[in-house]
Order: sequence, then structure tokens, then C-alpha cells
Amino acid sequence: MTNITLEQIAGVVRQAAKLMVRSGFEVHDKGTRENLVTSSDLAVQDYLTEHLAALVPGSGFLCEEEDLNDIAGHEYVWVIDPIDGTANYARGNENCCISVGLIKGGEQYMGVVYSPWREELYCAQKGCCAFCNGRPIHVSDRPFADGLLYTAMSTYHKEWSRICSDIIYDLYNKCNDVRRTGSAAVELCLTASGYADLYFELRLMPWDYAAASLILTEAGGAVCSFDTDFPSLYVPSMVIAANCESSCRRIKEIVRNHLDKLPF
Repeated sequence: MTNITLEQIAGVVRQAAKLMVRSGFEVHDKGTRENLVTSSDLAVQDYLTEHLAALVPGSGFLCEEEDLNDIAGHEYVWVIDPIDGTANYARGNENCCISVGLIKGGEQYMGVVYSPWREELYCAQKGCCAFCNGRPIHVSDRPFADGLLYTAMSTYHKEWSRICSDIIYDLYNKCNDVRRTGSAAVELCLTASGYADLYFELRLMPWDYAAASLILTEAGGAVCSFDTDFPSLYVPSMVIAANCESSCRRIKEIVRNHLDKLPF
């Protein structure tokens, strides 16, 4: 049993965010021009793994950078994206954040998403509601037809862009409009706060959504995947989300009109 609190996690995340400097960092690609990593990503991840391990001794880690995958045999696992929206960060765009999810016994337990340049800290604990900067947040009550959709075109797999565009076109014609920030975690948190209402991405990694999806569901929203009730916390998944179960199901139905199975 651990006595970890959201305040402790948030404190570590806030300190790590000081390493997200505005200039002077190095930028490299990870095999393609779209998939970037900066020296800040690595510095933030190193800080988080060191200090979060101290909060929960014996915990495991699943992190975006440096292929850090140590999940077997651990009751507690940290799922971390040191900077979600690295392409934004590298360009000085405010839509980037640190995402830290804590998994307990294979299930979501706590989540913290901190967007320092937006000055927004989102957090949630399973069964305890969701908050932004200490204030409770809740999803909107807009119907599907009035909903704003956050989505993307599978940036790292452009061979899937046509199927993404077909799905997005279908959704666009049934909802109000489409938005894109370049950070899945930011978008899911904005949906949790009621600024948007619908969400679809063909393929995301667990660190993109492990924390933010908990924040969304604790804010009253719904999350599912293509062929499961909830996206995997350990392997890539399709992520479908909305401000309510019925809208979430409708997105899934539209997606299934275009896809018989996942392409990955």
C-alpha cells in the first residue's frame, strides 16, 4: 500500500516543467521528420523517473523516450509522456504538456497533465472527480450535432491518412466543427473541461492518454476503443472519447462504417 497523493505527483511535475526551457534546447528526429525529440524531453523524463520512483519505491515505468518499458511484475506503473506535443514545443507553441498517469493493479489510479505555457494543471484520482488548477471541471452537455471534434491525421503513419480523412469527413458532416492542437493530452483535458465535446484518433500510444483519459472520465466523459471498452494502458490503441456515452458510441459506429479492423 502506498500513501501517494495527487499533490505529491503534481509537485514533481511542476518541478520537471522548469526543464521545458524556451530556448537553447536541441532537436532531433526519431527516424522521420514528423517524430521529434528534444533535449528537454529527455531531461524532463529523467527528472520524472527519478523523483516519481522515490515516491513509490518498486514502481515500474512505461515512457515515450529511450524505449523505457519496465512494467512486468509491478503493482504500480507510471505511464509518462515527458512532453506531449513535442513538435509544438520545438516551435514555441503553447499546446504542449507533461503527462503522468499512475496505474495500480492494471487499472488507472491517478493522472496529472500540466501545460506550463497555458498555466493549466489538470489532475484526477479514480472515483474522486477531476480538477484544473484546483477547481472542479466537468464535460459539456452539448448534443453530438453541436459538438466540436478534436482529431488528427495519424501524423506518424501517413499511409493511414486517407482512412483518417474519410472518417473525419463523415464525423465533420454530423457534428459542428473540427479542431486540432497537436497534443492528445491537451485535447482530452480541454474536452474534460467542456471546451470541446468529441474526440477521435486512429492510433495513440498509452502515454498520450493514460492520464488525460482518466481526467476526462472523472469529469463525466466517456472513453472507448475500436474493439474494446477502453484503450489499452500498455500498447497502442485507437482512442474514441466524448462528453457522454451516447456520443462516444456514435463515433465508434461511424468509425466502424469505414474500418473492419485496425491497421496495426
